[in-house]
Amino acid sequence: MGGFKLGRVFGITIRIDWSWLFIFLLIVWDLATMFAQVHPAWTTWLSWLIGVVAALLFFGSVLAHELAHSLVARAQGVPVRSITLFLFGGVSNIQREPPSPLDEFLITIVGPLTSIVFGFVFIWLSGVAIGPLDAIVASPFTLVGRLDPVTTLLLWLGPINILVGLFNLIPGFPLDGGRILRSILWAITHDLRRATHGASLVGQGIAWLMIGIGVAMIFGVRVPFFGTGFISGLWLAFIGWFLNSAAAQSYQQVVVEDILAGVPVSQLMRMNPLAVPAAISIGDLVQNYMMGTDDQSFPVMSGGQFVGIITVDDVRKVPHQQWAATTVEQIMTPADKMAEVTPDENAAEALRELTQREAAQLPVVRNGQMIGMLRRRDIVRWVQLHSGPSLG
Repeated sequence: MGGFKLGRVFGITIRIDWSWLFIFLLIVWDLATMFAQVHPAWTTWLSWLIGVVAALLFFGSVLAHELAHSLVARAQGVPVRSITLFLFGGVSNIQREPPSPLDEFLITIVGPLTSIVFGFVFIWLSGVAIGPLDAIVASPFTLVGRLDPVTTLLLWLGPINILVGLFNLIPGFPLDGGRILRSILWAITHDLRRATHGASLVGQGIAWLMIGIGVAMIFGVRVPFFGTGFISGLWLAFIGWFLNSAAAQSYQQVVVEDILAGVPVSQLMRMNPLAVPAAISIGDLVQNYMMGTDDQSFPVMSGGQFVGIITVDDVRKVPHQQWAATTVEQIMTPADKMAEVTPDENAAEALRELTQREAAQLPVVRNGQMIGMLRRRDIVRWVQLHSGPSLG
């Protein structure tokens, strides 16, 4: 997973994706330039300092938006593993779909409401600092130029938070507005898959509209509300492309989970997978085990006990000259550092664990004994065989 861990809030891991650094620096640069123009009396370092603080507070508001989603989800019994800030804002890593349309509506609506409430609070605080309304109406540009740094921050944070809240209410799945639409369709059809398909189609339609508007702006067309310009048009088209991809992927994810619903791991796992001794060399592993099968991973046994897994990728990291002197035990992933599943566990849950850990396989364990191996490729094959023409 790209990026780094920032910390934990209410037991939820907060992560920063590397793409966030790009958008953070872009916002800081844009704000510093704007503040320098609006406040010519400010020094350059002050404009940049307020730009950094404003960007940090903005992403703090985005984090609050996602925390609102996550806390309500946990209150509804839906586990949340982490929140990630990235290029397009933030995303809550909610582990499974909400149990009902009402739960989805409540989990979703609280995010935009949080942003909008934050926005009005910031605007109110800036209004208290500015003073009477007639002074603003009489000479707004002169007044803004005289504002102190704190009031300037509040005046910028208010509208931008309201804009974030309203933008998320656009019914483009998987934006919050699209999820609200899905909750309504779900309540009407009583079918999550059909509801997701409908919301996804609306989301893709809105995404293509955004792409079209963005392209028009790139070629100099002035679009009401959006304006014109190469950079603005390119950014809008890029957001539309991302939304289109996310809508399609979100629907496919629901289809996969629908197919795997009720399927136990025992039905998909490989029984008695080919195991290798921990003490043999990498050379022996390659010659006597890997060359005779297309398996990409092997359980490692020592004294009749499962002690780890070794994969083809592990072997590739060892120089060929060291194969004879390196044992399997030295480069394997130990069992105590691996996730595991039980044979009775739901295959959809197991797939989420595989995806979260970016793993290709998981050991299947019963009463402390490994009885099989669940591979991502076997899950994919099962989904392909049972999806019919609707998947993709």
